[in-house]
Amino acid sequence: MDPLISARGLTKRFGDLVAVDGIDFDVAKGEAFGFLGPNGAGKTSTMRMIGSTSPVTAGTLRVLGLDPAVDGPRIRARVGVVPQLDTLDMELSVRENLVIYGRYFDLTYAEAGRRADELLAFVQLTERARDQVEPLSGGMKRRLTIARALISEPDLLLLDEPTTGLDPQARHLLWDRLYRLKQRGVTLVLTTHYMDEAEQLCDRLVVMDKARIVAQGSPRELIERYSTREVVELRFPPDAAESMDGRLNGLADRVEVLPDRVLLYTANGDAASAALHESGIRPESTLVRRSTLEDVFLRLTGRSLIE
Repeated sequence: MDPLISARGLTKRFGDLVAVDGIDFDVAKGEAFGFLGPNGAGKTSTMRMIGSTSPVTAGTLRVLGLDPAVDGPRIRARVGVVPQLDTLDMELSVRENLVIYGRYFDLTYAEAGRRADELLAFVQLTERARDQVEPLSGGMKRRLTIARALISEPDLLLLDEPTTGLDPQARHLLWDRLYRLKQRGVTLVLTTHYMDEAEQLCDRLVVMDKARIVAQGSPRELIERYSTREVVELRFPPDAAESMDGRLNGLADRVEVLPDRVLLYTANGDAASAALHESGIRPESTLVRRSTLEDVFLRLTGRSLIE
């Protein structure tokens, strides 16, 4: 099957600033595909080009088999968008936000109302249908924004950091709704800087840094390629970690000394912990955990903040 989205050498410039620098990727129909990266990596600029709201500077991009430069209106008619910030109409009720938005896609009032009721049930907001939007919690507003994006029954759903700022309960409920959409065959493309979210939702993803793609694959493939099966986290008294220089060599595949802890990357965390104690090193605490996408992300993009 031809990919639903295909990009080759995709580039976006704003004057002298290169926001997206010649990236290649494909998204298959029915796939959950993620863009992972720090702030300023180019994720949102890429999403806007896919959604045909920002023109491509260079390279080629096809969305739903169409060229955004020529077929922007046709693409936008078949794409649902969940932006970073909610753009709900505060003067309308919850249900009215869906019905009025449906009218933009030439749905009749009756059809828009039917779809609105179905979607409110899907995002668990039926009891709030007549309420104003303003008093809703952040999680409810995000669910309503997703429902609004689905009113046109899109072939593709773009979600830009869909759970930023939500509490854990709201995030998990939103993940469940998105997973159900994927089961229905909706293609999801999302940006996120939450590693657990990417692991939960994405079949495949790309890691972006400084406007370029630095890695791509499934979450499990990336972990296997760039990290180890397990990580041992060691905590020492203040300034003691600096004295570990050279004493941890040979205990793990890779050793990373951080200001607050030391990380041992290894295939067998328990064996590394045992070898550590046999060598006479006594940390204040030892934690053995599986390697995660966050370990991959930090190795590829670094630990320093980007201002």
